[in-house]
Amino acid sequence: MTASVAACALLTLAGCAKPRAKDPVETTSARTVRPAHEVDVGDDIRRLCKIEEPQRTPKFDFDSSDLTPADRDVLAQVARCLIEGPLKGKNVDLVGRADPRGETEYNMGLGGERSAAVEQYLTALGVDPDQLKTTSRGELDAKGVDEDGWQADRRVDLRLRDMKSMSQL
Repeated sequence: MTASVAACALLTLAGCAKPRAKDPVETTSARTVRPAHEVDVGDDIRRLCKIEEPQRTPKFDFDSSDLTPADRDVLAQVARCLIEGPLKGKNVDLVGRADPRGETEYNMGLGGERSAAVEQYLTALGVDPDQLKTTSRGELDAKGVDEDGWQADRRVDLRLRDMKSMSQL
């Protein structure tokens, strides 16, 4: 009886595990580098909100949608700008992206998880959820062919939704 209960529990847990991307990245101690941050703030938002460190390259860890402390710092600046700065009341698209190594459906889902993580953080800081629209492009625009390129593919792009009204700012 105990063995069958344990087997049933194991099968239940296995069925709940999230699917893994194909061809997982092999990591070595020489390649363990923490990315600077995982969001790509558009040039227009950086300029209008005076976002610091525009030279940083946004990246997510493989198979992850976790925000880093550096991301939180950048997103806090974006939130202030959307709440009380030059972008007050403006709308932003949050576009999640993935590298091409997983299955198409998996990568679309992972891109969605990444954009949702950014949305959750911004709304927790006080941004009106109606200002944010999350989408996923998954691997559709991925350009990477090696780890450096794949790392650049794993990101969330923040883009102003209505560029015509921004030309007056």
